[in-house]
Amino acid sequence: MEDRNGNVEAEERRKKRQARTENLKRKWYQFSRNKMSVVGLVIVVLIILAAVFQSLIAPYPQHAKEYVDFANANKAPCAQFLLGTDAYGRDVLSRIIFSFRNALMMGLGVLCVAVPVGVIMGLIAGYYKDKIGSTVIMRVVDIFLSLPSLVLALAVAALLEPNLFHSMMALTFSWWAWYARLVYGKASSIRKEYYIQSAELIGAGRFHILFREVLPNCFSTILTKMTLDMGVVILMGASLSFVGLGEQPPNPALGTMISDGYKTLPENWWLTLFPALAIMLIVLAFNLLGDGISDMMSSGEG
Repeated sequence: MEDRNGNVEAEERRKKRQARTENLKRKWYQFSRNKMSVVGLVIVVLIILAAVFQSLIAPYPQHAKEYVDFANANKAPCAQFLLGTDAYGRDVLSRIIFSFRNALMMGLGVLCVAVPVGVIMGLIAGYYKDKIGSTVIMRVVDIFLSLPSLVLALAVAALLEPNLFHSMMALTFSWWAWYARLVYGKASSIRKEYYIQSAELIGAGRFHILFREVLPNCFSTILTKMTLDMGVVILMGASLSFVGLGEQPPNPALGTMISDGYKTLPENWWLTLFPALAIMLIVLAFNLLGDGISDMMSSGEG
């Protein structure tokens, strides 16, 4: 009898693994149908690899730190320096590669804090929609959303010491409200569904209903927005660096490189062009990836 029960359980586990595998295959097929999304995924993977192995990939890793070589200052792109050098003789390509890590840290750091805070607030406000607490939460969210994110981040960053961590805090302060509003709308629309009412009737706790019943139905929307927001947050972080409120020299930052380079336009055009193209590439890649994830998730829901 025990052997028979063990065989039945093993067969059930095998079927579950097979079902998960088939589901992943279907999702990948839906994602891969959008060729531009695959291109975005490849670019994102390459950027991540460049950030992880920056010391091995960069032609001149020492140029990402305190380094001066006036003999090679302001050199145009050539065989030795593919993207040219800056006013201190530092290789622009190496500094762009080293800036990828801080850019990804900026995006991940902001989203890792803003998303949980916003999602929890949105779940509570959406599920308890007719309560006073829900109204208070959403009025606070409306106040934050009424202010442009970049302006609010600039105001907060200006009060703090300029560095990468404080610029992340400033963006987080202005970003959580978007997720609160997004999840509030989703939670409000499904709070009266039959499976939510059934969970309430059998005595399920509020925590179980919010995080095991409501949240999974918001996951695809949250994931899609996170992917799209990743590029936007990096762009915002570069904007803070551009005005001197982000990562400080000599540490490389794309916004700082553009800020230093535009002062010498049009003579030293490469100092501004290539960091700007790097930002554009990051934002474009995450947007293409987000479009593919959106298609994949919407197909799964259908």
